[in-house]
Order: sequence, then C-alpha cells, then structure tokens
Amino acid sequence: MSTEYIRTLYQYSAWANGRILDTAAGLAPGQLTEGAGASYGSVRDTLVHTMSAQWIWLQRWKGVSPRAMLSAGVFPDLGAIRTHWAALERETRDFVEGLDEAQLARVLSYTNTRGQEWAYPLWQMLIHQVNHATQHRSEAALLLTQMGHSPGDLDLLVYMDAVNARKDTPAPRSA
Repeated sequence: MSTEYIRTLYQYSAWANGRILDTAAGLAPGQLTEGAGASYGSVRDTLVHTMSAQWIWLQRWKGVSPRAMLSAGVFPDLGAIRTHWAALERETRDFVEGLDEAQLARVLSYTNTRGQEWAYPLWQMLIHQVNHATQHRSEAALLLTQMGHSPGDLDLLVYMDAVNARKDTPAPRSA
C-alpha cells in the first residue's frame, strides 16, 4: 500500500468535508437540526456521526479504543462542529503524514463500542474510514440538496482538478 495513495485520500476527504460544511452554512435557522429522514436524522446528526467516526478511528490507530461515539447534542450549531472538526482534521493530517509503508502494513487491534475485539492492517482501516465518510457525506449532500443547498460535485477527480489548477496558477507577483 502506498503512503501517497493514503495521503491523497485523506486530503480529498478533508476537502469534501469542507465543501459539505461550507454548504451547510447556507441553511436557515433550524434546518441544521430538523429531522430529515437520513440514517442519522438531521444534517447536524449526520455531520457529527461522520466526524465522530473519523475521531474514533484515529483514536484506535493511536492505541485507544473509545467506548462511545461523540454525542450530537454536544454540537448545538455548525460553529461547534466546524471548530471540533478543524482540530480533528489537523490531527488526522499529522497522523497520516507521519506514516510510512511499514506502518501501513502493521496489523492493529482495537475494541469496538460493543466490546468486540477486531484486528486489521492499518491501511485497510484507513481506507475504511474514508469510505465510511463518503457514505455519510453523500447522505448529508442529499439532505442539503433537498433543502435547496447543493454542495456540487464531490468526486475525487473534481478535487484532483482543483489541486492541479492551483499548481498551474502562477504565484502572485510582488510589487
């Protein structure tokens, strides 16, 4: 497994999370928490679940097995979610950037929230977490679109085009 591949996935995931959060900022008061029929109910609860899963997996990779997910009630508004998630994204980026090929192949054990023990190579857990986030970002995107606030395309290649466009843009000239 390639560290470059894993890092790209995590850069993409952070970008896509940001697009969803930016779009959610356009919701009218109350829309964030109103029940909307997704697997976690509201946009807020779906966002908190996605963030919580990222947090719990990061803890597991660091050798800690939390026994509970984050509670949506702790995050009453988008500002609280953004603040917590920004710190989590930095911590996740630092962890992923520090990995090498040998660490990716290492089998890690953890205990899930139901007390069951599991073990997988780290690279599989890393890909699982991004895939899980993609599922719930899609749910949040659908809810946002139904509320009149589409986040637009969240595809990996849309992200890659944006990254490549930034590389092709010359740096501003100093006066």
